[in-house]
Amino acid sequence: MDSSRYPIGSFEPIAEPTVQERKLLIEQIPAITQHLRQIILSLRPDDLECSYRDGGWSIQQIVHHLADNDMNAYLRFKRALTEDEPKTSSYREDLWAALSDYREVPIENSLTLLETLHFRFLMLLKDMTPEMFRRTMSTQALGVITLDVALQRFVWHNHHHIAQVISAVKRKGDM
Repeated sequence: MDSSRYPIGSFEPIAEPTVQERKLLIEQIPAITQHLRQIILSLRPDDLECSYRDGGWSIQQIVHHLADNDMNAYLRFKRALTEDEPKTSSYREDLWAALSDYREVPIENSLTLLETLHFRFLMLLKDMTPEMFRRTMSTQALGVITLDVALQRFVWHNHHHIAQVISAVKRKGDM
């Protein structure tokens, strides 16, 4: 495992999380965007082009990716709540990151989107029963997963990319 690419390690799901473990995951969601904002608050616009590793995405690309990914994750989650084991689509993250909006749209737009989206997601999660978290979806990358695993992956994915942003900021300081 490349520690520069995966600074917090790979995703390791809990097969059957307890109600308390699930609650702790959900409680992390509101702090995600706050933490991201704190990290990039003091950065200049040109600092946003710094990457966490050679060949890796810039801070700006990571922030826009988080907004895109979390929108997709939220929609997949809602589909799994309203359809029987939906087959969810994936997307070419690498190609999305090369599109012009990742370069031209201010990251504030994606941060605001993340805050709003995470608020909506929390409203959805707060009324879910343990049975609802056992509903499933079929993904191209992971196969059939429960909403419990999808929630864990959602939180891990955000922490994973925040750790990459922190690595990019540290790397920028070493340059």
